[in-house]
Amino acid sequence: MWNNSRFWRWFGQILLILLVVIVGIFLWANFTENLRQLGLQFGFDFLNLQAGFDIGERIVNYKSTDTFAAALFVGLINTLRVMAIGLVSASIVGIIVGVARLSDNWLIRNLAMIYVEILRNTPLLLQLLFWYFAFFLKLPQPGNAISLFGIFALSNRGLQLPGRIALYPEFLTLILGLTLYTAAFIAEIIRGGIQAVPKGQWEAARSLGLKPFQVMQLVIFPQALRVIIPPLTSQYLNLAKNSSLAIAIGFPDIYAIASTTNNITGRAVEVILIIIITYLTISLSISLLLNLYNSRIKIKER
Repeated sequence: MWNNSRFWRWFGQILLILLVVIVGIFLWANFTENLRQLGLQFGFDFLNLQAGFDIGERIVNYKSTDTFAAALFVGLINTLRVMAIGLVSASIVGIIVGVARLSDNWLIRNLAMIYVEILRNTPLLLQLLFWYFAFFLKLPQPGNAISLFGIFALSNRGLQLPGRIALYPEFLTLILGLTLYTAAFIAEIIRGGIQAVPKGQWEAARSLGLKPFQVMQLVIFPQALRVIIPPLTSQYLNLAKNSSLAIAIGFPDIYAIASTTNNITGRAVEVILIIIITYLTISLSISLLLNLYNSRIKIKER
């Protein structure tokens, strides 16, 4: 038994699990003792209490007399909305800029390079503050709104859509900032993935008489995806986590509403756990979906 490598592997894993359990028990006991000394209780019963504050931007029904759980749900929906739109828009802009970085046109290639270098090398928080204070809040008043295509109206109160639907400046700032910032990183991933495709594939596609757009769409880009997806996953996760910077411009996402909940209830530990579990669940879901997609497109070796 002492010379059996399989036994030692199992023994090491069991020992590690026991160590983790012991450390977890110690930390939990220390945590509960500290709460007892401070006269505090651990629990999530506060979620059923009346919130008492309003939420400016929301797409689900909510009023100040609703519970903290309802308020956090509104924040979660706002967060998911920002993430979903941001992921799609950042991917589209990133692909366009990444392809432009390889353009034969000198002007297009260098404009794409300037975009990537500026956006990638300045802090996202600074960019959000710039778009919010120097752009959206400097737009005309609603009475002098800028008409877009005769359908939309853009002012310092946001973007007015048909049917009395409005997108507020905070939401537009967050979407624009996350999109442009993340797209700069995605563009470099796209460029690297395309350049990783052997030149023989380009030549073979051209020899078939395909046009440049068809070469990219049908031959090069599908092969480049095998290189693109793994680092792209990291950028998607970064966008999801960076959305928490919404609190800096007053957008009511899950983090901002959880912070307000903490200020009212004083349940810091419980609120922090809710935030951690929320972002962890979202990040793991994004990672799982992209890993499943990556496993489908990767080359199967015999």
